[in-house]
Amino acid sequence: MRRWNGWGHAAVSYPLPDTTAAVLTERVGQGTAPRDATLSEVMASVPPSRLPPHPLVSTGPEVRVRHARGQSFPDLIVMRSGHVPAFPDGVAVPRQAEEVRALFAYAQETGARIIPYGGGTSVVGHVNVEPGDAPILTVSLERLQQLHALSEEDRLATFGAGVSGPRLEEQLRTRGYTLGHFPQSFEQSTLGGWIVTRSRGQQSLGYGRIENLFAGGRLEAPAGTVELPTFPASATGPDVREFILGSEGRMGILTEATVRISPLPEREEFLALFFPDWERARTAVRELAQSGAPLSMLRLSTAEETAINLALAGHPRMVGLLSGVLALRSVGPDRCMLVLGLSGSARTVEHGRRMALDLAGGHGGVRVPVLGEKWKKGRFRSPYLRNAAWERGWGVDTVETATSWSNVPRLLAAVEGALRGALADRGEEVLAFTHLSHVYPSGSNLYTTFIFRLGSEAGETHARWLALKTAASRAMVAHGGTISHQHGVGTDHRPYLEAEKGPLGVAAIRQLLGTFDPAGLLNPGKLV
Repeated sequence: MRRWNGWGHAAVSYPLPDTTAAVLTERVGQGTAPRDATLSEVMASVPPSRLPPHPLVSTGPEVRVRHARGQSFPDLIVMRSGHVPAFPDGVAVPRQAEEVRALFAYAQETGARIIPYGGGTSVVGHVNVEPGDAPILTVSLERLQQLHALSEEDRLATFGAGVSGPRLEEQLRTRGYTLGHFPQSFEQSTLGGWIVTRSRGQQSLGYGRIENLFAGGRLEAPAGTVELPTFPASATGPDVREFILGSEGRMGILTEATVRISPLPEREEFLALFFPDWERARTAVRELAQSGAPLSMLRLSTAEETAINLALAGHPRMVGLLSGVLALRSVGPDRCMLVLGLSGSARTVEHGRRMALDLAGGHGGVRVPVLGEKWKKGRFRSPYLRNAAWERGWGVDTVETATSWSNVPRLLAAVEGALRGALADRGEEVLAFTHLSHVYPSGSNLYTTFIFRLGSEAGETHARWLALKTAASRAMVAHGGTISHQHGVGTDHRPYLEAEKGPLGVAAIRQLLGTFDPAGLLNPGKLV
C-alpha cells in the first residue's frame, strides 16, 4: 500500500547513511526529528462529508485522507504534522468514460468541484484540496489501467489514462515494446498525469518527451467529449492535443491515451564518467547533445552534487579508493560525474558509446566501470530519502528550470546563490546542489536539490520552505529560466506564470479552459 504521509510504498524505505547524516550535520546543522501525527489522529480530524450519497463516491475518512494532498514539500509538512486544512468530501473511482460523465452531472447537481487524480505524485499542488464553500469530489483514475489496443504495424498503443508506469511497461514488454518514459516518479505516477503535466522521462533524449509520445486519445470535458485522432501529422490548424498537454485537469479528464511505442532495445547500457571540473564537463555534455550521438540519456552533476551522491553511497572506503584512482588520471576534488545512457541495437549502442567516449575523453572525461549500472538500479530511490531525512530533522526539496547553454552558468549561480542565502536572516545554512538531467541542442534543464533544517514546529518549517522556494523561483524568472521544465504549474508556480506567458497569453489560456469547462467544475485554483 502507498504511504499515506510520504513518498512511495509503505513497505519500502531507504535509511539515510551515517556518512550522509554526518555531512548534513556539518553543512546545515544537527537536525531534530519532529513528532509525526498518526493516521488515526488525522482521520479523527476529517469533517463530515458535504456530498449526498452516490454509488460511485466513497466518503470514509481514510480514503479522504489518502487523497487530500500530493507529494510537494508543503504536502509532506501538513500530512506529517496532521494540520491538514481541507479534505475531499468524497472520492470516486470510475471504471469507464460513461461513469466520468455521470460524475460531471453529479457535481453540477450538488455544486461540487472535481479534482482529477492519477498517481498523486504532483510536487506543485495539482491534486490538493483547498478550503472553500463548494464540496470537493476527487476522481481517481486508478481503475483505468487496461491496454485497449496495440498495433505493431503502426507502433501505437492505447491505454486507460490511469495506468501506472510499471503496469504500462509490464503490458508493453510482454509484447516486445516499451514507451521509454521513466520520470523519477515512474513507480507511482500515471500516463494521464504525465500528459497533462508535460512530464519528462529520464531517457527522453532517446525516446522523446511526453508531447512526442502522446499521439491521441479521449478527453471527457464538462462541455462534451473530445476525440483526438492519431494522425502521424496534420496541417489542420492548431493541434488540439497541445491543448490537453499541460492542461493539469482544468479542461477535462483524460480517460484514454494513445502513445507511440518502441521495440524493446536489443541492448541498454549506462556508463559513468568523471570530469576534472564543471566547465569541461558542461562543455562535453553540450557537445554531445549537439553531436547527434545516439544516446538515450545525459545526466551531469556539479562537483557539489557529485560529492553528495558519493556520500549517499555509504561506502567511504570505496569512495576513497575511487578518489585515488581518479587522481592518477588528473581528476581531483572538483570532479563532476556524468551518467549517460545508450539504448537500441547492439550496433547503435556500440556506435554511441564510441562517439561519447571519444568526445568525453577530449575534455578529460574518465570512465569508471559499474557506477553507471548502479545508478540505474537505484534511479527511483531518491524520493524515499526525503522521508528518511525528515525523520532525522532535515527538509529536502527540489526546484527545476531550463535555459539556453550560454545562460546555464549564470542561471545556475543565481538559483544556488538564492537558495544558500534565503535563510540567512534566520541564522540557518542551506545546502544546494544541481545536475543537468535533460539536455537539448540549444540548452538544458537545471535540477537543484536543497537541504535545510526543519523548524521547531510545522509553521516555522513551512516558512523556511516558502522563503527558499520563493527565492529560487524569483531567481529563475529574473535570470532567463522557465519557472518549470518538467513539474508543471499547479498552485506553487502559478504566481510566476504571467512572467513567462505574458498577460495576453494567460488570458487566452483562461478563455480556452472556459470553452471546455464553462462552469469551472474542474481543479479550481490550479494552472491559472
